[in-house]
Amino acid sequence: MKKLDLFFAFIFIFLISLLIIPSTRNFIATSSTNYPYLMGFIKTSLLATFGELIASRITTKNYFSKTGLIYRFIIWGFLGVVFVVVFKIFDQGVRAAITSGLWFDFFKTNETLNHIYIAFSDSFFLNLIFAPTFMILHRFTDTYIDLGNGKIKQIIKVKSSEVINKIDWKNFFGFVVLKTIPLFWIPAHTITFYLPENYRILSAGFLSIALGLILTLAKLKKVEKKA
Repeated sequence: MKKLDLFFAFIFIFLISLLIIPSTRNFIATSSTNYPYLMGFIKTSLLATFGELIASRITTKNYFSKTGLIYRFIIWGFLGVVFVVVFKIFDQGVRAAITSGLWFDFFKTNETLNHIYIAFSDSFFLNLIFAPTFMILHRFTDTYIDLGNGKIKQIIKVKSSEVINKIDWKNFFGFVVLKTIPLFWIPAHTITFYLPENYRILSAGFLSIALGLILTLAKLKKVEKKA
């Protein structure tokens, strides 16, 4: 397991280095401009799946304890494509609302503060309107995979009523929605929207790793208290 730990640590350092080295950073930025959907799929699927593997390692001591990793990878990629469109919609929507006088324009005379304010507004509306829907969808797909034991023949036989009954809705709304959105996602996505557009999906992918670790550690702490 230690060899795998070193391997995953190397992968993480490698991913970070891609953003530090000017040539690879420029390549990622250019590719994101020319092929936004493809790069959205690749960046989100790779980073989010990497985060799931790390979370699995922390909770079960095994990187590959989750079943159906290939399906989780594909779903994350699909969500990455959605993020490309949604980020654009909310960013442009907030700017249009400010221009039309439908949203507050507090810092129009200060470029830096105005940039931060728009980034915060983007994040606020994104997480207020889109995030709960996205979280429910992702919880559904994960539960389908879990109930189907990661096998497509079993997954397609799982009924939606089984999924609904399996999900811990109290924890979902009480913690994931009402706590992580205001305390983590709104501040975190403010940073995301402050970045140049070509790096926003990449930032969201790294944030998914961070939140996965936070949720995993919180879960372990809860289990320890019960024990």
